[in-house]
Amino acid sequence: MEPGLEFLLEARVRVEPALELGEVPRGRRRIIPIAGGTFEGPKLRGVVVPGGADWQIVRPDGLAELTARYTLQTDDGALIFVVNRGVRHGPAEVVAKLMRGEPVDSASYYFRTTPTFETGSRKYDWLNRHVFVAVGERHPAEVAIRMYQVT
Repeated sequence: MEPGLEFLLEARVRVEPALELGEVPRGRRRIIPIAGGTFEGPKLRGVVVPGGADWQIVRPDGLAELTARYTLQTDDGALIFVVNRGVRHGPAEVVAKLMRGEPVDSASYYFRTTPTFETGSRKYDWLNRHVFVAVGERHPAEVAIRMYQVT
């Protein structure tokens, strides 16, 4: 049986300027603080709680290894912890613009992730039990992420 995709939600995550740690053994370390945001889909909606971050390693070949950790709060009060791992890469000039925080057409680079969810909410327990994939877009002050449940 072939897997399918069912739209879960779109998150609009506000981000602060990157904290540049510099070159470390694996590449350039960056931490992008998460300032808040919103999310909405057919089964849940709410806010992105301020305080998470995206810990990135930008390799010498320009590929960014991403690990974002943050919390969602649904409009009915449930808290959902998210760990979203993935990669972003593209032509050198596009990556350079992204690193400077400049606007770039999302069709000019690849940005895919695999979010996992943890919640103690009985209503949203199904998030603990499925596989998800996502497509991201980096904008100067936010990241837009469209998440899908693998069926």
